[in-house]
Amino acid sequence: MKHNIPMNWFMEQSIEYAQQKSYLDDLFKVYPTIPNGIREIDKTVWGKIENSYNTRNYEELIRNLLKLKLFPIKDSYVAYLKRDKNAITRNPKTIKRLASEILEMDLQQLFDKCSQPKETNRQIGPMFKNWMRNTDFGIPLMDLDEFSNTSNDGILDGSDKEMQNFAKERLSYTHEKGLDFIARMNGKYIIGEAKFLSDFGGHQNAQFNDAIAVVESNAKAEKIAILDGVLYIKGNNKMYKNITEKYKDLNIMSALLLKNFLYSI
Repeated sequence: MKHNIPMNWFMEQSIEYAQQKSYLDDLFKVYPTIPNGIREIDKTVWGKIENSYNTRNYEELIRNLLKLKLFPIKDSYVAYLKRDKNAITRNPKTIKRLASEILEMDLQQLFDKCSQPKETNRQIGPMFKNWMRNTDFGIPLMDLDEFSNTSNDGILDGSDKEMQNFAKERLSYTHEKGLDFIARMNGKYIIGEAKFLSDFGGHQNAQFNDAIAVVESNAKAEKIAILDGVLYIKGNNKMYKNITEKYKDLNIMSALLLKNFLYSI
């Protein structure tokens, strides 16, 4: 179903991708494992969990574990599945990956895992950069010297400090927030921040706002927010409403569409 408000094409494609394709399976190449928060176990569905565990029914096992307030393994793809149950059937590799990890534990270990304290992980930027280094964008990665002293197409592979300084000195970027992406295509600069929004709520909203702030900055470049996760789930959630209404004309897109975007410049 098409959204009825005309919006940025790459954002629209990102929403379609998340809704209709193996989005989580493909996204795993970008963000391999991201620990997610864990809460206390609800024992009422434990019988069903034992049953699906014993019969090795991957889909049922995941469906039943998602009924708990907590999931036994730390993985940021879980919150997405909780909020969009239909994604379970569309992403068999993600389900198999999660179930296989769970089935390596015995039932007692599984129960113990379900009662561990909450953890967070902020390693999104390094994961994105690692994926960028290992992805063929069809244009070369350049260190700061090469990128600064040529006008050829390229992606800057620099430290956070180098990228921020380059954007400040050459592109009039004034934010204190670092950047995850700087590229040059056909003489145009592209800058952006990458975020994986694993769920709705406080810290994730702040992450979302950080990425939007880059797009709304006065930098002399094409500005993009490379966002992935729950924001593309259609519904009344604030993030989806924001991207399809308030920010519908901004360059907001999944990392999976970044290459397409570069070649549209």
